Amino acid sequence: MTRRRWIADTWNTERTTAALTGEQAAHLARVLRAQPGQVFDVVADGFLHRAEVTSVADDEVRFALHEEHEADAALPVRLLLAVFKFDHMEWAIEKATELGVARITPVLARRTEKHLAQAAAKRVERWRRIVREAAQQSRRTDVPTVDDPLPLKLALASADEPLKLLLAETEEENTLRAALEVAQPEAAIALAVGPEGGWTAEEMQLFRDNGWQHVTLGPRILRAETAAIAALSITSALRS
Repeated sequence: MTRRRWIADTWNTERTTAALTGEQAAHLARVLRAQPGQVFDVVADGFLHRAEVTSVADDEVRFALHEEHEADAALPVRLLLAVFKFDHMEWAIEKATELGVARITPVLARRTEKHLAQAAAKRVERWRRIVREAAQQSRRTDVPTVDDPLPLKLALASADEPLKLLLAETEEENTLRAALEVAQPEAAIALAVGPEGGWTAEEMQLFRDNGWQHVTLGPRILRAETAAIAALSITSALRS
C-alpha cells in the first residue's frame, strides 16, 4: 500500500527528526487521527524519508526520520503565467504543480484585467498553499517556487534559463515540440503563456528583444490554462 506523503515544515540539521505544524498538523492530528508509531513518507529539505510519528498535538506532529528513498527531480521548467481569472489560474497552478513545474512567475501583462492585477499580490500566499497541497497530493519531493507577481518587463529581465519559449498565437510554423527537440537535452526552460486576449504587439517585441523563441501548439486557439497544461505535458513527455 502506498504511504501518504507529507512535506515537513521544520527539520533538524542532521535530518533525523522533522515536524508538521499549523494546518498540516491539525489535519493529521484531528482528521486522520495520527498516533505515535504510524509510518508515513516525509520530505525534509528536499529529501524523501520513511518517517515514524513520535508525538501528536493539534499544532505539531513530530517524526523520526529513517532511511532515505530515491526521489524524482522536478521538471526544469519555469512557467511565466500571465494573470487571468483567478479560479482558472488556480486550476492551472495546481495542474502545473502536478506535472512537475519547478517555478511559477505570475506576470502582469498589458491585457491583464485591472482589478486582477491589483488583487494579484494578495493572492500569492493562496497560490503557494495550492502548490504545496498539489505537491503532496502528486507525491513530489519538492514544492515549486511561486514568485510575487511581476510586470512583464521585470519578469523577462529575471528569466535566465537557456531556452526561452513563448506560446504565440501568431506563430504558425515553429512548434513547441520542434523547439524542444533541437535544444540541449538538459537545458532549463522558461515557458511563457499569455493572458486572455493575448500579448500586445509591444509585448511580443519585448519577448523578441529578450531572446525568446515564438512557438505554437497547433492551429487551435486554446484558453490560457489549457495552453499552459498542454505545453507542460508536451515538455514533460519529451524531457522525461
